[in-house]
Amino acid sequence: MDNKMKAYVRTSPATQEVQLQEVDIPKINADEVLIKVEAFGVGIHDRYFIPSEVKFPYVIGSEGAGTIIEKGNEVSDFNIGEKVIFTTILQIHGGSWAEYAVAKQSVLIRLPNNLTVQQGAALPIAGKTALECMREINSNKGDSLFIAGASGAIGTLVIQLAKEKGMRISASASAKNHDYMKSLGAEHTVDYKDPEWTTKVKQWSNGGVSTALAIQPGTGSDSIKVVKDGGLLITVSGDSQTVIPERNIEVRQMGHQLFTNKEMIELVRKISEEKINLVIEKQFPFSEALEALKKTETRSARGKVVVKGFNNN
Repeated sequence: MDNKMKAYVRTSPATQEVQLQEVDIPKINADEVLIKVEAFGVGIHDRYFIPSEVKFPYVIGSEGAGTIIEKGNEVSDFNIGEKVIFTTILQIHGGSWAEYAVAKQSVLIRLPNNLTVQQGAALPIAGKTALECMREINSNKGDSLFIAGASGAIGTLVIQLAKEKGMRISASASAKNHDYMKSLGAEHTVDYKDPEWTTKVKQWSNGGVSTALAIQPGTGSDSIKVVKDGGLLITVSGDSQTVIPERNIEVRQMGHQLFTNKEMIELVRKISEEKINLVIEKQFPFSEALEALKKTETRSARGKVVVKGFNNN
């Protein structure tokens, strides 16, 4: 194997420009594997979510799926030739937007035989965030939940996980996505462009929901208006500091937590058994990855956007 690979990289800390370049294939440590990337997920943060001290050019990307082609001598739970789902968040080695990627054994999940690599690549970041949202919500059967920005990759999973727990769900997105959100389990939908949407949510929830989840940036300040007195508002995108607390409502920023892969493995199992629907809006070829990134950055995706691997077009 040649020691060079095609990869999408940030070229400099001074610019967020991403280019397709030829770079060195990364070397693995004892607890890591080298993966031939067959698909990778596209995230809103992929362009700029990189470690503070790295060498440029730096390969971007946080998630993917592919086949293990090399493993370190401390890797005992996985074998060469196995297909896996993996994450590469803030790795010095670089990310998943490449022909090959390095991942630690601790973040690997076996790809079920009945899931495609594209489905596997769509899951890690949205899946982990959705599970963290559900942990923060910590609600009971019959409680009401409002989700702001519910048609994207995270929201589509949260709708289904909350429905599974017996919650009543109101969800906001553009009007074209309302039937789709209802098909996933939302009982009530509103158009965020409708000036009366907060009134409609409060009418539906008999005065206010138990919990609101503000997924999209900038939605927290409006979402608090539909929470009942003493309820809970959870923000996902870091805008909790801009929300002015009122009516004894707790405002909490969702925390990214370190936890074992058990919860993710269980979510993968549910998806493989078709108990949870994983929504992929569009798959792009490797050559059009930058177009996929631009689409995701518009924050108007329905579900997840995925890019096929270099030789998997």
